[in-house]
Amino acid sequence: MDKEQIQAAISKAKDISDKRNFRQSFDLIINLKGLDLKKPEHQVETFVTLPHARGKKVKVCALIGAELESQAKGIFDSVISSDNFEKYKDKREVKKIANNFDFFIAQANIMPKVATTFGRVLGPRGKMPNPKSGAVVPPNANLKPLYEKFQRTIKASAKTAPLIQCPIGTEDMNADDIAENALTVYNSLIQVLPNEKHNIKDIYVKLTMGKPVKVGEKLEVAKEVK
Repeated sequence: MDKEQIQAAISKAKDISDKRNFRQSFDLIINLKGLDLKKPEHQVETFVTLPHARGKKVKVCALIGAELESQAKGIFDSVISSDNFEKYKDKREVKKIANNFDFFIAQANIMPKVATTFGRVLGPRGKMPNPKSGAVVPPNANLKPLYEKFQRTIKASAKTAPLIQCPIGTEDMNADDIAENALTVYNSLIQVLPNEKHNIKDIYVKLTMGKPVKVGEKLEVAKEVK
């Protein structure tokens, strides 16, 4: 896969998509092969920092202690102090915030409290603060660069099905930027796959309401991706 092939697929996806009354996102879809996902070492979970923003705001919630509370309030989309964790004993309240935010960051020294209060909901959804993404921070952390980084971060995960789908931009973005985001995901992914590019079956790009377009020398349009 090269940049020109991705750009061609992006252009095709735009051409065959009807205009919508909202700004559609571009997704990158990567089908995998040769993996036994019952084996933990074959399961994929990696966080990728894109060279360009995704085109839509990424909402980040901070779960923090007193040391970072004042700093966090001026940066994050929502801040929940450990002093207020008692308010989230009701699972329905935790589900509400899980639905409203893309990522959660947490202060390292209160992680046991975070796990107890929010883990039952955030864990199954793959939204628990993850050290791999830099989302678990010390009490003296500088938070603004972290928030800015998450505006360009995506999670690429394949644990139950051999498929990865992640946002790489929006239809009003420059095609060059979207293609560079896609290449960054691809290059990051082959570094964590056991057999690198040999574990990749095929690659598609698609708009939210559009049909998938296969990336390659022939621009094939699929009804769906299996």
